[in-house]
Amino acid sequence: MAIGIGRRQFVSALGGGLIGWPLAVRAQQDDHMRRIGVLSPIAADDPVLQTRIAAFRQALQELGWIDGRNVIIDTRWSAGDPANARKYAAELVALAPDVILTTGAAGVAALLQATRTVPVVFAILPDPVGSGFVESLSRPGGNATGFMMFEYSLCGKWLELLKEVAPDVKRAAVLRDPEITAGIGQFAVIQSVAPSVDVDVFPINLINPAEIERGIASLARSTAGGLIMTASALSQVYRDQIITLAARYNLPAVYHERTYVAAGGLISYGPNFIDQYRRAAEYVSRILKGEKPADLPVQAPTKYELAVNLKTAKALGLPVSPTLLARADEVIE
Repeated sequence: MAIGIGRRQFVSALGGGLIGWPLAVRAQQDDHMRRIGVLSPIAADDPVLQTRIAAFRQALQELGWIDGRNVIIDTRWSAGDPANARKYAAELVALAPDVILTTGAAGVAALLQATRTVPVVFAILPDPVGSGFVESLSRPGGNATGFMMFEYSLCGKWLELLKEVAPDVKRAAVLRDPEITAGIGQFAVIQSVAPSVDVDVFPINLINPAEIERGIASLARSTAGGLIMTASALSQVYRDQIITLAARYNLPAVYHERTYVAAGGLISYGPNFIDQYRRAAEYVSRILKGEKPADLPVQAPTKYELAVNLKTAKALGLPVSPTLLARADEVIE
């Protein structure tokens, strides 16, 4: 004889149990169910974003917010397409959530175009003031707040790091999204540092895979070239292509985040983005408990990480100095 009951019987029994609950109890549960929207700039199958969203959900759970129990989490994935970002921002706002989490400039812009009342918490956002998303870091003033990616001054360190790991580099292509303020700002800072390290820099716009390949192939035809990947949703979308092209053309490349190094990139320096998602969960929780985004200051990263892939360095014929290795937070061999 089978022990227990089948799945269909269990569901039926569970449903019957619910029918017997007092209506007032069920209504009270519905009243306490909150709704969180999540607008992601990347495709749903991207493992890096899946890890970050998982960290956000785990942090929420630790704060007492459990999906399906006292909160509903609705997620949309724009896959780096601004039209999708606008479409899904409108969809999420129409669901009347208590708060929406998003990442990057495109997501914030789309949401603030769709609503000026629903609270928005952002993570990994460069230059929120310059982009016009908040009035100031200490007093955001509107319906959005969160965690900025980094100060623009960090971008100059990428070029210095490229020169340190590959001293022969004389020309560097800066991969950037020209359609966002941060793409222009990051390139401007890198350009300002270039004379001090004797490197000529020029942009390669992240428009489509063919344009990216043409730009990198053109750089490879010259001698002593290198790459710098700036931060944007499109840099994540084209991550694997750019790492592959850097290897194919034997180009040293610096990235803004360690996941690129874990995927085969040479070296990176930047914030811990999973930490930002965990901290974003704290702001979401505070808003669900009644605080206003206008009163929650925009916060800067609390930690930066240097990661080096020794296997990639060896393939490029680059000896990594003991000094650089000693500074690294993570070394992949």
